[in-house]
Amino acid sequence: QLVESGGGSVQTGGSLRLSCTFSGYTPYTYCMAWFRQAAGKEREAVAALYTGTGSTYYTSSVEGRVTISQDNAKTTVTLQMNSLKPEDTGMYYCQANPGLPCFSNWQLREYKLRGQGTQVTVS
Repeated sequence: QLVESGGGSVQTGGSLRLSCTFSGYTPYTYCMAWFRQAAGKEREAVAALYTGTGSTYYTSSVEGRVTISQDNAKTTVTLQMNSLKPEDTGMYYCQANPGLPCFSNWQLREYKLRGQGTQVTVS
C-alpha cells in the first residue's frame, strides 16, 4: 500500500512537494514512479527512481522543473515540482514495483502497487 501527500493548489510558477511512502512493510529496493492524469486525458509518466542505486528518470516535459529523490531510510520518495504550469494540473499517483529496478520502459510498465492519488491544481 502506498500513501501520497502534498498536493494542493498553486499559482503558475509556484512549487509543490509530493511525497509517497509505504503503509506497512517497505521493500528493501523498489522502483517508484510518479504518474499524473488530467481530466479527460491519458495517464502521463512524470518521473521514477530506483532505490537500489538512486537512479532517476524523467519525462521530457518535466525535466529541469521536477526532482525525484528518496530519503535516507529509503522509505519515502519525494517529487519536488517547481515552475509549475497549468498543464501540470492533474491527479498525481505514485506507483511501485517492489524488488525491481526501473527499466528503460518505466513509463509504459504496469506497477504492482499504487497510491490513492493526490490532486495538483495550477492556475
